[in-house]
Amino acid sequence: MNDWKPDSWMKKKALHQPVYKNKDRLSKVLKKLKSFPPLVFAGEVRDLKKELAKCVGGQGFLLQAGDCAESFSEFHPDNIRDTFRVILQMAIVLTFAANVPVVKVGRLAGQFAKPRSNPTEKKNGEELPSYLGDIINSINFDENSREPDPDRMIEAYNQSASTQNLLRAFATGGYADLSYVQNWNLDFVKNSSQGSAFKKIADRISESLSFMNACGVNSETSKQLAESNFFISHEALLLPYESCFVRVDSTTGYFYDVSSHLIWIGDRTKQIDGAHVEFCSGISNPIGIKIGPSTDVNELLRLLEKLNPTNEAGKIVLIVRMGCEKIEKLFPPILKKINSAGKNVVWSCDPMHGNIEKSNSGYKTRNFLNILKEVKSFFNIHKVEKSYAGGIHLEMTGKNVTECLGGMQKIKDQDLGARYHTHCDPRLNASQSIELAFLLAEYLKEL
Repeated sequence: MNDWKPDSWMKKKALHQPVYKNKDRLSKVLKKLKSFPPLVFAGEVRDLKKELAKCVGGQGFLLQAGDCAESFSEFHPDNIRDTFRVILQMAIVLTFAANVPVVKVGRLAGQFAKPRSNPTEKKNGEELPSYLGDIINSINFDENSREPDPDRMIEAYNQSASTQNLLRAFATGGYADLSYVQNWNLDFVKNSSQGSAFKKIADRISESLSFMNACGVNSETSKQLAESNFFISHEALLLPYESCFVRVDSTTGYFYDVSSHLIWIGDRTKQIDGAHVEFCSGISNPIGIKIGPSTDVNELLRLLEKLNPTNEAGKIVLIVRMGCEKIEKLFPPILKKINSAGKNVVWSCDPMHGNIEKSNSGYKTRNFLNILKEVKSFFNIHKVEKSYAGGIHLEMTGKNVTECLGGMQKIKDQDLGARYHTHCDPRLNASQSIELAFLLAEYLKEL
């Protein structure tokens, strides 16, 4: 990649990019962003890549979870804490079930841009440009709010920096202590309708921790039990913003996108001759690729050659998002061909994006049963093919929202409006997320 530069993507076709009317202001904002400190460091990115390499062959499991689209209005330390807490709770349950370390990656501290199916939307007979995420425009439905504003990139960076700072403090300052997290899980089990089934798993985790403590291994004697590695990720959609954070690592001389540890390419922007693939081909970060129903496996192989020519383990995460009704037909041929080609990839299941539906009350929602159905199909397919299912990718929040149907709370159509707060797609709430982790644990133990 000797001819690659942070702005070489500009020679390619860039889809889903906003058009900024004030070019002078855009230029000033981008110049300012290039002078800002990194949000992550190259050494941390290399650490994540090592952890992801374990998820390729069965020595690790990836849990990637967080907000659909972060917002400026909901930015609050309590919201960050609650989401972080739920991810930790899920990680403990999945660690027990998979019998391997869980790599925790948040959709946090940068997940502000969203591609949309339509460039415009209508309300009450008025048509305006679609909401593209707070880093680009506002969710408020008026002409000024929907105009792309380059200054929003500055605000997105500042919020990402604050979020990352708080996440680091939570991960290393005692909040992630394993014994505390397990007590949170025990509280969840006590209040759950499936308490007896989940209690067996929770009790076995507690027994393991008690045994370790009896052997002198606890949070006071072992740093690994008192602290937790936590990485951040987002979709690398807004290319002018991403290219401002490409820096050369002084240790290796390689390019890194220091806006995030891991970035991913969406299903709509993974054209091999497109700008997003061109940008990602030159950086050393781990790259996620969304695999939807329209994926051509031969094109995917060419994409892997371009993004990971040395077939480095831990570099590529393939995030499968087929939908519960399509995965059993469409996914096995892709899995077979990629594995037979000897490609080192982390196979991760995204059961969210293929299962969006519209409720009778008009809300965009997802059904918990369909999410679980796709997860089970994903793992069953890997079992049949003697392949390793290495991760799960979820849109969730630590808040008690009512955006997805079902779960132990039995959220019904008429309940959706009570606490429907998402700025884009519906998210699992805290209870549904932990419930999914316990159900997945039961299932993994049976495999």
